[in-house]
Amino acid sequence: MKSVFITGGTTGIGFELAKLYLYQGWRVGICARDRQKFLSAFSSDQNKISFYEVDVSNREQLKASIAEFSKTEGLDLLIANAGIGYKNKSKVPDFESSYHMVHVNLLGVMYSFEAALDIMIPRGRGQLVAVSSIAGYNGLPGVSAYSATKAAVLKYCESLHLDLGQFNIAVTTICPGFVETPLTSTNRHSMPFIIKAPRAAQLIAKAIEKKKMIYAFPFFFSSIVRFISILPRTWYKFIITRKSFDYSKR
Repeated sequence: MKSVFITGGTTGIGFELAKLYLYQGWRVGICARDRQKFLSAFSSDQNKISFYEVDVSNREQLKASIAEFSKTEGLDLLIANAGIGYKNKSKVPDFESSYHMVHVNLLGVMYSFEAALDIMIPRGRGQLVAVSSIAGYNGLPGVSAYSATKAAVLKYCESLHLDLGQFNIAVTTICPGFVETPLTSTNRHSMPFIIKAPRAAQLIAKAIEKKKMIYAFPFFFSSIVRFISILPRTWYKFIITRKSFDYSKR
């Protein structure tokens, strides 16, 4: 039986991925900060999933949880999905939220990968997956730390993809556009090409199975974003400072 550990597995994309792998017959472990959310989300499947009440910004607790889950049958797949965004987008940085975002969105990925590699390298196989965002391709107004952390995850995983092949370990970066989740429910701006979380999970699972280096979706929207990322920055500034792209409140 294959095994997968998913951080942030009680809501949104992480929840849908956990359900998908569970019904495909995988041994599933998830972690999140709120046990009550787990009890509510998996009311009929609690005995089939290993749950760990952990904040991914806590390195030692996260490592201990992944090690405990992997003790009997190892670990085939680690999905670093946990992440946070801004509740209110602002031109003036909210530094406290930004610092916390670095700990969760970036260090949380690194801590989970560290724990997984302790298991995968000796076994000589495995796959690491991180959920970044198409927001990582460009510095977006009002979400400076979010764009920065997602860009860092994208480049971190790109490097690891090159480094870890010698150990038969694949590394995949997932860059979603807008997905209908609790994270996007607070947005008060347009979200073009937004898709449902179950559909996003299906697309992500296929990309993971193919061991893609980077998978950005939806295709048309992500293609536009990636094209904009290679434009001269003066052109980018002209485009992104139009009123229709001003997501920040002040």
